[in-house]
Amino acid sequence: MGYRAVDVDSVEPEPDRPCECRKLSDPGELDAAAINRFRAAPGEQLPLAYHYHETQQEAFYVLDGTLAVETPDRTYEVPADDLFVVDPESPQRAYNPEDADAPVTVLAIGTPPAAGDAVAYDPDDE
Repeated sequence: MGYRAVDVDSVEPEPDRPCECRKLSDPGELDAAAINRFRAAPGEQLPLAYHYHETQQEAFYVLDGTLAVETPDRTYEVPADDLFVVDPESPQRAYNPEDADAPVTVLAIGTPPAAGDAVAYDPDDE
């Protein structure tokens, strides 16, 4: 058995992201899931543009604020303490709306960890 406490603020943010992204699964050495904490100011989107994952299922747990998730059918508003799940091959774009009053903080869990399996999605191609 092994245990680790991860101080989120000690994890360096990922460079070149449209909002603050701290990859929490790397320090915890988890190999079955990707765990990231995102903090997005009003008008910022979470790490990727409109996209889907071929194999990864994603879960967004909103810690504070309200997360907007755009899908081909509608835009969902996910308030604090709610969970939003995206199945593989389901296009989505998560963001904090420009007219939001405050940043949104989200814990994102993806399984399996799928670096590089994100596929850009253009709703105009439908």
